[in-house]
Amino acid sequence: MKRFWEIDFLRGIAIILMIIFNWSYTLKYFNLYTIQSGWTYWYLFPRFIGGMFIFLVGLSLILSYNRVKHKSIKEIYLKYLKRGLKIFGLGLGITFITWILFPSTFIIFGILHLIGFSIILAIPFLNFKKLNLILGLLLIGSGIYLQNTIKIPLLLWLIPQSFPTFDYFPILPWFGIVLIGLFAGNTLYRKNKRTFNINDYSETSIIKHISYLGKYSLILYLIHQPILVALLFILGFL
Repeated sequence: MKRFWEIDFLRGIAIILMIIFNWSYTLKYFNLYTIQSGWTYWYLFPRFIGGMFIFLVGLSLILSYNRVKHKSIKEIYLKYLKRGLKIFGLGLGITFITWILFPSTFIIFGILHLIGFSIILAIPFLNFKKLNLILGLLLIGSGIYLQNTIKIPLLLWLIPQSFPTFDYFPILPWFGIVLIGLFAGNTLYRKNKRTFNINDYSETSIIKHISYLGKYSLILYLIHQPILVALLFILGFL
């Protein structure tokens, strides 16, 4: 099955940025070292990284759908239902682990919860084009407008609310970015081909290595933080 190197490369960049931020956050959390930067780094930077991953989720869904759209509707729904539940299940695993280790700031609805839920929620939108762009912008605007205006714990997964947690990506506004990713996918890739011209840099050394990281982004997401904490313990910092 054909892979588009530029997608793996962008996902690899997002992985590198994520590791940089998460490790700096870990060092700050344990009072080992704090980057002297303000709102731009500690607030905007992680949301930019999360936005990259979430946008690529939507775009990649289109690439995947283009390869299976000849199948029956039932087969397609089952495929993405299983994939979404698998990733959402990993998110629940992280919820349980962080609840045990960090009960005051555990992850209730983080990026894996959002991605798993979004894969299932996006199924009816796979064939839309400009409508996804319009709906995406509306959801983003709604999320920004509703942020911290409603305090209903049972709706934490849907409406953005303030509470202590390591990782938080509610449906509003973030599913809007998935929809924009769907729009980009349907615009830039059709019938498993690009609609634009780009030189093939896939064998360039640095791009090849970064793209390799992008191919295994989920595994790297799951293991990078335990590895850092383990290293800090081994080296005697914790």
